[in-house]
Amino acid sequence: MASDGRNQPPWIPPQARPDAQLPRLTIYNSLTRNKDDFVPVDPTGKMVTWYSCGPTVYEDAHLGHAKNYVSIDIIRRIMMDYFGFRVKFVMNTTDIDDKIILRGRQQYLLARFKQEHAAEDESVSDSVLAAAKAAFRHYIGKNLPFLPSDTSPETFSDAMDKAKAEPPLLPDPATTKQVQAVTVADLLLRAHIGTAQSAFEALQTPGKLPEFFARTDDILLPYLDALHGAEMDFNNHKITLELTQKFERRFFEDMNALNVLAPDELTRVTEFVPQIVSFVEKIVANGFGYAAPDGSVYFDIDSFEKAGHIYARLEPWNKNDRALQADGEGSLFKGRSMKRSENHFALWKASKPGEPAWPSPWGRGRPGWHIECSAMASEVIGKTIDIHSGGVDLRFPHHDNEIAQSEAYWSTPGCQVQWTNYFIYMGQLRIRGLKMSKSLKNYTTIRTVLSQKEWSARSLRICFLLMPWQDSIEVTDELMKSVVGWEGKLNNFFLKSLDLWKHLSPQTTTTQELGIFDQPLSRALDKAKADVDTALCDSFNTSIVMRILSDLVTESNSAEVLPAPTVILIAKWITRIVTIFGLDPEGDLTNLDRIGWSGLDIPTSAKPYIYPASQLRDKVRASACSGSVDYTAIAKLASGITIAASLPVVESSKPYDQVLQQFCTNVKAFAAQQAPAKDLLALCDQLRDVHLWNLGIYLEDRNDSQPALVRPLDKLLIETRAERESAGTAKAKTRLEQKAREAERQKEQRERAKVDPLLMFRTSDEYLQWDESGVPTVDAAGNAVPKNRRKKLVKEWEKQKKVHEEWLATQQET
Repeated sequence: MASDGRNQPPWIPPQARPDAQLPRLTIYNSLTRNKDDFVPVDPTGKMVTWYSCGPTVYEDAHLGHAKNYVSIDIIRRIMMDYFGFRVKFVMNTTDIDDKIILRGRQQYLLARFKQEHAAEDESVSDSVLAAAKAAFRHYIGKNLPFLPSDTSPETFSDAMDKAKAEPPLLPDPATTKQVQAVTVADLLLRAHIGTAQSAFEALQTPGKLPEFFARTDDILLPYLDALHGAEMDFNNHKITLELTQKFERRFFEDMNALNVLAPDELTRVTEFVPQIVSFVEKIVANGFGYAAPDGSVYFDIDSFEKAGHIYARLEPWNKNDRALQADGEGSLFKGRSMKRSENHFALWKASKPGEPAWPSPWGRGRPGWHIECSAMASEVIGKTIDIHSGGVDLRFPHHDNEIAQSEAYWSTPGCQVQWTNYFIYMGQLRIRGLKMSKSLKNYTTIRTVLSQKEWSARSLRICFLLMPWQDSIEVTDELMKSVVGWEGKLNNFFLKSLDLWKHLSPQTTTTQELGIFDQPLSRALDKAKADVDTALCDSFNTSIVMRILSDLVTESNSAEVLPAPTVILIAKWITRIVTIFGLDPEGDLTNLDRIGWSGLDIPTSAKPYIYPASQLRDKVRASACSGSVDYTAIAKLASGITIAASLPVVESSKPYDQVLQQFCTNVKAFAAQQAPAKDLLALCDQLRDVHLWNLGIYLEDRNDSQPALVRPLDKLLIETRAERESAGTAKAKTRLEQKAREAERQKEQRERAKVDPLLMFRTSDEYLQWDESGVPTVDAAGNAVPKNRRKKLVKEWEKQKKVHEEWLATQQET
């Protein structure tokens, strides 16, 4: 891999041993911005090293994190379970950086403040109010520059009204055009206004202490830190570790809930500080870093490029973007730089008062953000990494700086090292075109999402699988509908396949008799396998694979006669693919005969009651549809099931037992009354559509005298019913509106019928003279009414005469 430093190619393709058996896999490589053949560093082509940038653990993970880590997990699983690579997956958690220092310090100071001002009666004291008012003024001055600098809680409302009266402060989200114009700055401003408004309302009506703090925490945090942050002693690092350990644990709980595989090795920055110091020392010794007078150490990009290296290989167009460079240095590092050039970046930061610190040759300090991953990945994996991954927003400056640091560390004169061969980036989850971000407060945590009915771990993963992993996702109603439709389609197919398998003749040998049963469908399966392989080899194109699976299910469902052996083979193969994709936390790739995924069966506690209820319902329906109801037979069946189910009932089974008992009672009562067949069918529908539906169970009626398919509810069933009911409600509303209009029309006709034809034209200003019947002869201008016009008026008069006489007749009868 040696090359002349000044003629170094932008990417050095790795070479495999000639006898290595590699798949024809290509990966979209952000280092080249092309799809490159994947060749691991391992000469045998079996082992793959992968370093993934992990979370900064100071808050709960949100849906944007889910998009990143689930997408990474999908690719990792494909590489291991489809292509057969042995993947060494290393991930870090950043447990010390500017955000963590600030958050840990602020939370500690706020907790101390609350403890010092606790009151037994939970009242808000004058001292707390005074502090909150000072915090309010501090927050306004820092975050709402459009308000006067002396704005206080007393003048806030008037100041905001005046600001809103000026040209629009923020784009109005009421129109699509303006929504598209909303920027990060707009969202930040909205968040700050919301925080100030909440605090203002709390100061107006303080209430009890817990509620008061809940509405003022966000202004107290920065205020208390500004007052006392520099006084903190962080030498024991306890305050930040308590914060990061809590949220690291919660992060991996979230990942487990999303069925994301745990890393093979987890690195934490605070556990690698000595290695990071040594890493920085070598960069300085190699001539690519320097210590500033304040004890910080910076990377010298100028010297790096003069030595023949290329800087900003991932995003060269952002090389001189000062805003991105400043953001990469951290909020606590702004305005205190002693570096030689604006584009240089920190390797080691001298700690200010109130910031955690570790010993180093340059004085007490802490690692720069970018150096962490370079040092940890190099320590754990070595000189060259196969794959480095992360969110797309890490490309510059974070990963571009990582590349520069690592090449500066590993390369020697005349022999430059390519530290990572393949950089892959997951697209962001976006809201109105903007990435999901904690600072913008436009995010929803993973925990919140999974606690609601709209999304599950599986549906989230399906959502990400439906789109190319490197693309950003805008979650829309259309996308959610696609997710529900795809999942529901697979649910239906798996359920029917399992039912076919259950009733398959034991003498059938599926693999031997496949061709006999359905050759076209078997050819469709072979084609799908080939197409899936092509798609996965094409940079893990799961969006195409998802369409292939859906189309294969459609083709299976459209067969005139459902060929059980072929369908079962298809179901087993689709099960394997969705298990590889991580769509089933209970998936077992060693079980080649498994069909479907978890969640296809009703609860175990329901089975002893629901299956007998369904079987009785089948018999009742069949009898009701036969044209001659056998009341004695269905009553006997209902009595027999009641006796069979009269064993002790555990608590979790009681709702199902109650439904069974009630249905049996109703069937016997209807049989005793010899109720009409339509009433029996309505009773069966009520069991399906009300009682079992409310328990999360559905009975899917089928043709050809097949028993109903017992299954749990899924979102497709629920949404389909909701749409059907909505359509029914709309139709009922339309009928009511039509009925109301018809009633109004009839009322108008009745009122018109009361008018005497002799007088009907005399009340109009259009005419001056009428004949003896009341038909106009001269108009208001004094002209004789034209013959054609008079004919029309006569017809109207005759029609009115008829309806009036009919009305008079009804009046006489009354």
